[in-house]
Amino acid sequence: MKKIIIASNNEHKIKEYKEILKNYDVLSLENIGFLDDIEETGSTFEENATIKAHTVFKFLKERNISAEILADDSGLCVISLNGEPGVYSARYSGVHGNSQANRNLILEKLKNCKDRSAYFVCCIAKLDESGNLVICKGRTDGLILEKEEGYTGFGYDSIFYSLDLRKSFGLATAEEKNSVSHRFRALQELEKICKIS
Repeated sequence: MKKIIIASNNEHKIKEYKEILKNYDVLSLENIGFLDDIEETGSTFEENATIKAHTVFKFLKERNISAEILADDSGLCVISLNGEPGVYSARYSGVHGNSQANRNLILEKLKNCKDRSAYFVCCIAKLDESGNLVICKGRTDGLILEKEEGYTGFGYDSIFYSLDLRKSFGLATAEEKNSVSHRFRALQELEKICKIS
């Protein structure tokens, strides 16, 4: 089975990749011994995904390891908040990875707001063994709920009502979410350009 390295140690994200890329041996950064934090200094999802991919590529080259790399940057964009939290989705409340605080902040900012439309976006940067770069994006649309619904997802899932599924991502099964998610759609786009799944 061909190996593919996901430039992340986010266990939820790795789980989704494993569920979608069933024909690959999906490895996290921890699996390859990369334990540093990669600074996401870009102002766009594309820039951050590319930074991550190139950082891991350099790490592999220094160790003479050859493998394909997928790096993604993804997040929630709320129309009424001018696209926030966007690239700051993981650290919107000021603390990286505090999902509950991030959700609370969104709900507070949207209090009494009529337009609750939002979308998740995922930008994937793929680097092959030779360093050839391909970038693809996926998007899934929905609404921000007035309160949390369900606990099966992660991040903002419990406050995101999927227009495709007609339910909160927090109430969706992994199979349901993975059939319409921004990550799945970015991988679908990647599949059109180069064989990946």
